[in-house]
Amino acid sequence: MTDGEKDTAHHAADAAATEDLTHTTGEGEVQMVDVGGKPDSKRRAVATGRIRLRPSTVEAIRADDVDKGDVLATARIGAVQAVKHTWETIPMCHQIPITNVETDIDLADDTATLTVAVETTGTTGCEMEALQGVTTGLTVVWDMVKAAEKDEDGQYPEARIEDVRVVEKQKVRVDRD
Repeated sequence: MTDGEKDTAHHAADAAATEDLTHTTGEGEVQMVDVGGKPDSKRRAVATGRIRLRPSTVEAIRADDVDKGDVLATARIGAVQAVKHTWETIPMCHQIPITNVETDIDLADDTATLTVAVETTGTTGCEMEALQGVTTGLTVVWDMVKAAEKDEDGQYPEARIEDVRVVEKQKVRVDRD
């Protein structure tokens, strides 16, 4: 096979692969997926993640002794706000009707684990909203405690957000007669 034949075969494979793309075309155009023809379903997604902190920082959170205020309440508010605004920050993400958001924060010796459950009824899922809630909520925790986490050089040697993932996804079709 010559170099020209290799290029032709490569471009044909690329063209076939881009025909299957839902958000972009081979020419670089972007589009939102049309979900208008899909039936409504009750949907629920749960995501979780954690922020690793110094044990003394976790104790300060637990005792509500952080200079900026109530870390857990502020993180919950941030998570809920992020869920409601996901469509504004993730390209091609649909604006969906959020019917419920639940947050849970579990403090361990050196971590805070945030779980966000999102519910909607509609034609597309809510996993991105749950993930956005978790990442924003954990970032709020970081912002609230960053003074306690900085070392003498102004760095954050122990603080890190990790293990963010979707842990549950449910979908139940809604019959509308």
